[in-house]
Amino acid sequence: MDPLFDPRHVRRAFSRAAAGYDAAAALQQEVLARLLESLAYLEDKVPQVVLDVGSGTGHAAAAMRKRWPKAQVVALDLALPMLRQAKKQAGWWKPFARVCADARALPLAEGSVDVVFSNLCLQWVEDLPAVFAGFRRVLRPGGLLLCSSFGPETLGELRESFAQADAVPHVSPFASIAQFGDALVAAGFRDPVLDRDLFTLTYPDLPALMHELRVIGATNAMAARRRSLTGRARFAAATAAYETLRTGEGRLPSTWQVLYAHAWAPPPGAPIREGGHEIAAVPLSRIPIRRRPQP
Repeated sequence: MDPLFDPRHVRRAFSRAAAGYDAAAALQQEVLARLLESLAYLEDKVPQVVLDVGSGTGHAAAAMRKRWPKAQVVALDLALPMLRQAKKQAGWWKPFARVCADARALPLAEGSVDVVFSNLCLQWVEDLPAVFAGFRRVLRPGGLLLCSSFGPETLGELRESFAQADAVPHVSPFASIAQFGDALVAAGFRDPVLDRDLFTLTYPDLPALMHELRVIGATNAMAARRRSLTGRARFAAATAAYETLRTGEGRLPSTWQVLYAHAWAPPPGAPIREGGHEIAAVPLSRIPIRRRPQP
């Protein structure tokens, strides 16, 4: 089976975006703040080792280093330029380790981590059960996984507008909340809890949206993407389709759906399934949708 994503493209896109990422990633910072709030699930427990997967410019790693001064915090990212930017967040007074590696092949020992934290990285991973299995491998029994990812409604307006221009996909696909929960269960995590937010950002025109996506590295990473530039006629057709969605305030809307999850690593030697039934269960019908339109 041909791969869905091109990891080399993902690395190049985020490497190019590293220098200007923070200035444009307002939504990513908002999602990060909400995910950091979930660290309260640890109550008074102080982890010894914390892993930030897809750390980007290091804001989460810096926040967790400040929260737990005695913990070893490791920032891991696929793009080396992102880790160079992350060094600025660490400073000499609260440094944290930086490792350039792939989330799909974590270079850490089994059972060596107390918390795995990952903010808006997993949407670039094709095989979620496999990457969650890697997270489970490095977590100690009872360790906490906290993660977020973009959901399938993300950039729906852009996806539909380009679909009217040609048949080639221009927006990467994103896993649904059901697929996210199933992947956690398949990896053997216990007591998973999922949630989702729906944000609406607005832009003056389509080029402004496309520019922001390039600046934050969120470009089309599909292996089957068009390798040549989008022609003027196709871009004009997509623009015309998008224009039909312009709001009364004269702005173009862009939907961003964010999925959140936290789950716990099982006890030592615990099977993923018992008696043919899944140990963990995700009551998807009871997951609320929180809609918080953003200006």
